[in-house]
Parts: sequence; structure tokens; C-alpha cells
Amino acid sequence: MSMRRQVDARLGMEVVVGERRTVEQRGLWFEEFETDVLYLHRPGRTITEADNVLFTTLTMNTQALHLDAAFSDALPPFNQRLVNSMFTLSTIVGLSVAQLTQGTIVGNLGFSEIGFPAPLFHGDTLYAESEVIDKRESKSRPGEGIVTFAHTGRNQHGDVVATATRKTMVRRRPTEQPS
Repeated sequence: MSMRRQVDARLGMEVVVGERRTVEQRGLWFEEFETDVLYLHRPGRTITEADNVLFTTLTMNTQALHLDAAFSDALPPFNQRLVNSMFTLSTIVGLSVAQLTQGTIVGNLGFSEIGFPAPLFHGDTLYAESEVIDKRESKSRPGEGIVTFAHTGRNQHGDVVATATRKTMVRRRPTEQPS
């Protein structure tokens, strides 16, 4: 089988080309996104105490509900530390990347309708799902489109712990350039 390496200008990296078909992990191009589809992102992510403490301290959030076990254990209604809600939000978006936007996103345009209807605790496993609620071609940027996602995070019991609407700019499928 004849194989060689060449630089892929779009990816900015060396790739193997030849007779063998290759499959690259990537997100979806604008044209591939569908409304009325529920994208389930697996596997989930079990959240540890270390995850919560690291994220909370990295972001300078000194809230005792995240860091102080004695304080939190004595405070109803949960009587335990809560996972930082921004970590929860970041993780549900992060869980979606490989399936939806890896290498195809231009950038996030904004978040809205963010909610945390139930708490997440150390030891809980977070699962994410996404739905495309809107998509349109960009009016100002040819070759790109705007995709709006409704992200939902659930714990291992199926309880919704986070929701968010995220608007993104996504690349259209590249056209083949003549050699």
C-alpha cells in the first residue's frame, strides 16, 4: 500500500495520505447539524472533590459552599459542598466538543438562558446532551454558519442539574480545491 505524509494546510499539521482511507475525529460541519435531533454525549464525567476545589480556586471563587466542608455540612438544605456551577456549565459544554464542534467551531458567540435547577455534588456523574435549536448561514462571513445549541446536564439519576443556550459560529464543509 502506497502511503506518504504531507502537510494539510487546513489542519496545519502533517497527515498520512495514500490508498488507505483515513477517518479523522472531528465535530460536525455546519451542513451536518440537524434540528430535532438529540445528541447524547458519552461517556459522562464523574466529578471529584479535587475537580471542584481546583476549578473553584483557579477561578478565585472563595465561596465556602464549594470549599469549606464544616460550613457546608452544617448548612441546610444540602448539608454538603456544592460543585461550582461554572464548573458544571463548563463540563457540559466540554462533553459536547468531540461530537459537535471539535475542529469545526470558529468561536462561541454567547450564552443565555443558563439555569441550575438542581445541585451537583462530589461523586456525581455528569452526562450532557445537546439539541440544535437554530441554524442559519452567516450573513457577514461566507463559509460559516451560526448554530444555536440547547445544552442539558443530568446527574446519574437523570435529574437536570444545568441548562444553557449557546450560540456558536461553525465552519461550513470545505470545498475541494483543484490541484
